[in-house]
Amino acid sequence: MKAAIIGLAGTALSPAEGSLLKAENPAGVILFARNIANAPQLRALIADLRAVLPPDSVVMVDQEGGRVARLRPPTWRAHPAAGEIGALGARDRAAGLRAAFLTGALIGSDCAEAGFDVVTAPVLDLAWPGAHGVIGDRAFGPNPDAVAALGAALAEGLLGAGVQPVMKHIPGHGRARADSHLELPVVDIADLAADFSPFAANAGLPWAMTAHILYPALDPAQPATLSRPIIAGIIRGAIGFQGVLVSDDLAMRALSGRAEALAPAALAAGCDLVLHCTGDFAETAALLAACPAVTSPVRERLAAARAMARAGRRDFDPNALARERAELLA
Repeated sequence: MKAAIIGLAGTALSPAEGSLLKAENPAGVILFARNIANAPQLRALIADLRAVLPPDSVVMVDQEGGRVARLRPPTWRAHPAAGEIGALGARDRAAGLRAAFLTGALIGSDCAEAGFDVVTAPVLDLAWPGAHGVIGDRAFGPNPDAVAALGAALAEGLLGAGVQPVMKHIPGHGRARADSHLELPVVDIADLAADFSPFAANAGLPWAMTAHILYPALDPAQPATLSRPIIAGIIRGAIGFQGVLVSDDLAMRALSGRAEALAPAALAAGCDLVLHCTGDFAETAALLAACPAVTSPVRERLAAARAMARAGRRDFDPNALARERAELLA
């Protein structure tokens, strides 16, 4: 199984994509709005993926709530942005925590029913004044303790629905004054303890996603995704995260170079898996050809992540949870 999670071009698995997945055995696939038309189509696509992917691979979706949502009304529920939940929590801590849990449970229920097993949430970045809006209301707020608690509650809801949460963007994207989709942000601050804090408080979660951010005080040469000092010293060391570490999308313009060169570099720096989202067939094929197989420790982390979701699974009545959340956020 190759150490990569890749995107697809459209709403159906093409013969060429199916052959590539069968030959290269990536660790998973991530789906976006371009891949999702309706519930029957999505179920069929995921069934086709499961038929060609390795049995312990994942099917992932970026479903945070708010503006980052791939499953959308009218077929699926709308979910509040983290900032709305954080604002409720600032007024009433217990209500905010409950709304975060309910949102995680509802997102997780939607995603599990569709066939996904990994959801890239919660966002544990802090909402810093003057930062670029790419995070904005995707963050619960500016208070590290509140963000940690709300993120933990949302992750608990996701696990309760039987899906694996991915905290992001470790070690912290909130101070960035540029959009890492378009350019490399530089966070030239020495004291980043507040940014690390929500991730450290949630270090027991099964997955984390790296930030494409250059932190000169930590590594003057490489952004976190490509930095062995940051991954070993901060993410695995100071923060204490020992779960599955996946890169953010290698096709984002924060990183320079071709995907087939970036993938081995990110893995050598300490990422367990790399993410490549464009769905461009030639790029995907080149990346997979350059990707090594997952290591035994990564297989163990992936197995532990699956086990955590199985152990956290609870029986939910989504309609009742949705009514309760609506009352809290009214």
